[in-house]
Amino acid sequence: MRQHARVVIIGGGAMGVSLLYHLAKRGWSDVVLVEKHELTAGSTWHAAGLCTHFAHNATIMEMRAHSVRLYREILTAETGLPTGFHASGALRITRSRDRMDEFRHVQGLGRFVGHDFHILSPEELKQVYPLCLTDGIIGAIYEPNDGHVDPTLATNAMAAGARSRGAEIVRHNPVLAIERKASGEWLVRTTQGDIVAEHVVNAAGTWCREIGAMMGLDLPVVPMLHQYVVTDTVSEIAERIAAGASELPIIRDPEESWYLRQERDGYIVGPYEKSAQPWAIDGVPPEFGMELLPPDLDRVEHIIALAMERVPALANAGIKTVVNGPITFTPDANPLIGPAFGLDNAWLLTGSSMGVMEGGGAGRFLADWIVDGTPPSDALAIDPRRFGNYADRDYRVDRAIEGFGLQFGIHYPYEEREAGRPRRTTPALDLQKSQGAVLGAAYGWERPNWFAIGGVDRNPPLTFRRPGWFEAARGECLAVRDGVGAIDLSAFSKFEVGGPGASAFMASLGANRPPTRQGRIGLVHVLTAKGGVASEFTVTRLGDDWFYLTSAAVAERHDEDLLRSRASAFANVTIDNVTERRGVLAIMGPRARDLLETVSEADLSNAGFPWFSAQIIRVAGIKAAALRVSYAGELGWELHVQLAQFGKLYDAVTRAGRRFDLRPFGIHALNAMRLEKGYRAWGADLTTERTPLEAGLDALVKTEGRDFIGREAMLARVGDSAWTMVLLEIDDDAERLPFYAHAVLQAGRPVGIVTSGAHGFRTGKTIALAYLRPGVSAEGLSVSILGKELAARELREAPYDPGNLRPHGLHAAQPVAFTLA
Repeated sequence: MRQHARVVIIGGGAMGVSLLYHLAKRGWSDVVLVEKHELTAGSTWHAAGLCTHFAHNATIMEMRAHSVRLYREILTAETGLPTGFHASGALRITRSRDRMDEFRHVQGLGRFVGHDFHILSPEELKQVYPLCLTDGIIGAIYEPNDGHVDPTLATNAMAAGARSRGAEIVRHNPVLAIERKASGEWLVRTTQGDIVAEHVVNAAGTWCREIGAMMGLDLPVVPMLHQYVVTDTVSEIAERIAAGASELPIIRDPEESWYLRQERDGYIVGPYEKSAQPWAIDGVPPEFGMELLPPDLDRVEHIIALAMERVPALANAGIKTVVNGPITFTPDANPLIGPAFGLDNAWLLTGSSMGVMEGGGAGRFLADWIVDGTPPSDALAIDPRRFGNYADRDYRVDRAIEGFGLQFGIHYPYEEREAGRPRRTTPALDLQKSQGAVLGAAYGWERPNWFAIGGVDRNPPLTFRRPGWFEAARGECLAVRDGVGAIDLSAFSKFEVGGPGASAFMASLGANRPPTRQGRIGLVHVLTAKGGVASEFTVTRLGDDWFYLTSAAVAERHDEDLLRSRASAFANVTIDNVTERRGVLAIMGPRARDLLETVSEADLSNAGFPWFSAQIIRVAGIKAAALRVSYAGELGWELHVQLAQFGKLYDAVTRAGRRFDLRPFGIHALNAMRLEKGYRAWGADLTTERTPLEAGLDALVKTEGRDFIGREAMLARVGDSAWTMVLLEIDDDAERLPFYAHAVLQAGRPVGIVTSGAHGFRTGKTIALAYLRPGVSAEGLSVSILGKELAARELREAPYDPGNLRPHGLHAAQPVAFTLA
């Protein structure tokens, strides 16, 4: 075994071996994989091997698609070894109209990404799957390129491909400890000796928490027991084989929560019960390796009975084997792929409940990230830092149980799942509830999404169509337009940057210069090495060497890592994460100044408190850092106070606001208003895939005489090679409203993708931001929403207050035409 390596990968399942293989393909042959048992031990060896393209996120869809390509053709062509891939295709059937909407939404995303999904009628379903009864079924989605693979064969083929390129695999070699050397390298102690490496990767699957603890991490992962049944011969399948018929596609019934696939002349049937069973929550037994748990069919027999009713041939088969083994779940059921928080050159490739399905693509994704220093596509859905310290034991267990039970749940836009909440709260929460707040969660923070007042249903049904909170959001937006509103923005990530080197550090941080004068505010986009947008910070200069930064709630750990990493090149810079110590209340609307003047003696005039400036003032006797900014595009201030004082501030502003008809408003209304101004949102419209120039943020890019990471790569991506962000007005439809991931079409051809959208209540326009592929004009566009094409036109300027008068308190009357009842 090598004593030195560029990368040490811990874990020999499909995920870890895929990473080894793809690193070797990228030319990093000085890599070692250590496995405590045999390759595939843990969950890989007993996986059902299903492979699908179906996903609600473009990155995950492509990751799964690469797995299919790898198992279907690439590995065998390279190594000559079989993978056991069966190109059977797959079906998902439904009785639910909401599920059909979900199918159409995924179909639209697939159309953009380049994967074909077919919507089938019950009659077409019967032709594709003749053994299925169609009673009650209203439709299906057919995935012709899906299939299943032999997990052991596929893993061994990847291992052979890695070894042939010089990579090393050491089996029966448990990791005993992981240490950080003074040089910054990693020391991995194993039973067969020590390895010193530049990078360490936790791909330990079932054992990832144990390995994580050695790294100093508390990973939000829970092993969950999943059972499936392998049957004896099914006569109907045997007859099809004898007649030369093709293999039956995999079939899933999401409502009844089962999958069924042909296994030789029988079936595998896999149920996902709602009363999920976590296992080894506080530590996997050391002796566990390639064992299974005893069958527990009482937990799932009712689901298997439903599968038998849908596919009667299943009822005639005897049981050959019951597989009951652990698979890992994270709080959102997506894997952990990317950097480990707070650790240099430490990576995670684990937490996948579908490790074989995602493993091939996940290994390539992380290999590219490690080699290139930036993710190959938007990683927000899988980045391990999407969870913070709020994801404790109870949270991860509650969420894993919920996620397992909702393995086939409908993924609605704007859905808020309840398990594990609340985690992070402000002192104003009870008052907000009394105001009718309907709460969502952002990075563990409870925050109002909207307010149910006047007898409005607090729990409208979830939908892909016009949401139940639509009228409530309308009222909130119009109140902000015509008077004044208040919104809790405490979930913002918040950092203070100080020290003698802070000015030089901030000057180098991103594409825009930071503010040069004390009390001024700027917007700075930090770039990846490839020129994409890594982060977006609102930067307030508090002193000569003192800055206050805010960013998106979900970016807290991501942005702390980024700031600390970039600051390491400068002497005497301190980074302080103050997120949990500050609350933020924003007051917005033409009467915002009038309201604040009743609770503050500060000069809030344009002369005394200019736009995009900040001051320390007192509001109702509470010291606040007041920032004159407004994401809604109105006159407004953000008030940043000590979190302990936030409840008192919220109460004081609420009381003072009664004479001004102050309306509390939520995130849904704010999203609609920012789109009317064409404001981009990090994580949706701004990602690592696109540069700020491609996003249309030219005014916030200052390159002359400056050097910053990603500068040259950004400037190279212009002209014919550049994507273009456009603001679109979409034809009104009473039910179909844009939200995200809709294909943009031109002459029936997918040419772009919607990144965010909403109905703008102040303008009466349905609006979306979208990226168009290089060379595509903004003429003749339409947007496909749930299978219907709606005409779209580019808006060359923001439809609301294009002169940007209102934030300056200089607003003029706006013509308004509402087209939705």
